[in-house]
Amino acid sequence: MFQVIKSADDSRARLGLLKIGHGVVETPAYVVVGTHAAVRTLAPADLVATKIQVVIANTYHLWRTLGDELDRFEGLHKKMDWPGPIMTDSGGFQVFSLGFAREHGVGKIANIFPAEGDRVMRMSPAANLVRITDEGVYFRDGGEELFLDAEKSIRIQERLGADIVLAFDECTSPLHDYGYTQKALKRTHLWAKRCLTARTRSDQRLYGIIQGGAFRDLREESAEFIGRLPFDGFAIGGSLGQSRTEMFRVIGWTTPYLASDKPRHLLGIGRVNDIFEAVELGIDTFDCVVPTREARHAALWTALGRFEITKSRYQKDNGRIEDDCGCPVCAANISRSELHFLFKAKHPEAARLATIHNVYFFNDLMAQIRRAIKEDSFLALKIKFLSHPVTE
Repeated sequence: MFQVIKSADDSRARLGLLKIGHGVVETPAYVVVGTHAAVRTLAPADLVATKIQVVIANTYHLWRTLGDELDRFEGLHKKMDWPGPIMTDSGGFQVFSLGFAREHGVGKIANIFPAEGDRVMRMSPAANLVRITDEGVYFRDGGEELFLDAEKSIRIQERLGADIVLAFDECTSPLHDYGYTQKALKRTHLWAKRCLTARTRSDQRLYGIIQGGAFRDLREESAEFIGRLPFDGFAIGGSLGQSRTEMFRVIGWTTPYLASDKPRHLLGIGRVNDIFEAVELGIDTFDCVVPTREARHAALWTALGRFEITKSRYQKDNGRIEDDCGCPVCAANISRSELHFLFKAKHPEAARLATIHNVYFFNDLMAQIRRAIKEDSFLALKIKFLSHPVTE
């Protein structure tokens, strides 16, 4: 399934090939988020034009949307009109996002790290909509409770027909203490074994998820436990600490325990600096909403940093989004001023064009990283990119 083509001499970075049902993925690779079996604002033809290799869909939301139709569902590839590889999560993230994320006022995107320097990034606490037991999880939806467990998560993912599926887990909060994190870890390990027993499709690749919060002994325990089970690959998930510094420390604790001949995925992380640091620590694939969500909010990524196209300085800027970019938007010479106008006019094409550029940018960045690993220049490329500010 996975072949390491080259390992870097100066880090744990590696160049690989991930061979799965609907294609071969060159790694390191970016997995683009298509929550409801669609990358928002993009048509199927756009996916090819932006050099997407893999799309990840959301098991929980598709389960809720499809309902009884799931038994007759013909698969994600047909629904998306997408011939390439697809990954699905397990629903474990919703255990967090609808549960303790609401109760603790923390999130997975901008608010994943509650403390960055002296800043504390918090949201207003809200009602916890989740009840967790060792058997599975109850989600409160209006007046009823919906039950999801390891076996049901696997059944749903098998019906969805993804190439890579994830084991059901409990994603903990960065504000959970050691005692609760340890309890959740034991539950995740129990569910991991149940997922392996429940699988029936040999054409799907099942990844085990490593949890343990920001506690070194728990992360190492989880990596060692999950690493011994017959999973096809591994994903690092859950709370990664209260800062990016802690996240990189967690990854550094984890990857040495994972078999070198199996792929390693980092869940929900994907900014430029995160990618370089994680690749250096041995991560092969990433998924994150940053390229698509930020595009819809007028934030564009370039090799010189990130900027917001709605700012007044771009109103009369006739330059392209990025001079050396080969994306369809830049190739068509659509100017910053044109895109500025479309966003100000709330034209739906604005989000599509911005998404095309951002997705292409991140996929092209991964291609540059792969080339740099091959040519033994990864650290030089990292220094070049990280010398620019993340935001204007």
